[in-house]
Amino acid sequence: MSTQALLIGESFIGDGVNAAHINVVFGHREGPAGLAWASALATPSAGHVPFVAVLRPSLPVKPLTLFVTKSAPESAAHGLLIWGPAQAGVAAGVADALADGIISPEQADSHVVIAAVWVNPGANDAELVYTNNRESARTALENGVRHLPNTNDVIDARNSPSNPFYTPKA
Repeated sequence: MSTQALLIGESFIGDGVNAAHINVVFGHREGPAGLAWASALATPSAGHVPFVAVLRPSLPVKPLTLFVTKSAPESAAHGLLIWGPAQAGVAAGVADALADGIISPEQADSHVVIAAVWVNPGANDAELVYTNNRESARTALENGVRHLPNTNDVIDARNSPSNPFYTPKA
């Protein structure tokens, strides 16, 4: 992967209020991903404070991963689900991608990840939030590295889009 290469992945895992939806940007620290990573960390906005995902305090995951919430905390409980199980799940999912060879050991020190993470304000199960975010982070990185989805799959699905919040009437 060149310094300028920028990979983007997406994954939606689970259902209901504890589902996880993650978008990732993965690329070299010296390319556009690194610039975006540093810029996002340096420019928080009200309710959206990017932070480095850690496996435990003082042990950031590699590649360094910036956790960016897509939803401002609506309550103390929602904030705890974002900072606790969702963040831990993202860190573990990135580490899974590294352990599984989706991310190479060399990329662990030369690349960065930006994870845009949705935690539903109605989420109510910390273990499901953790598990779904772990799988979603790993899957989003794999999808980015593999350049998924396949273009033919996109073309085939264009007349029947759906998501957990809306399905058009036939």
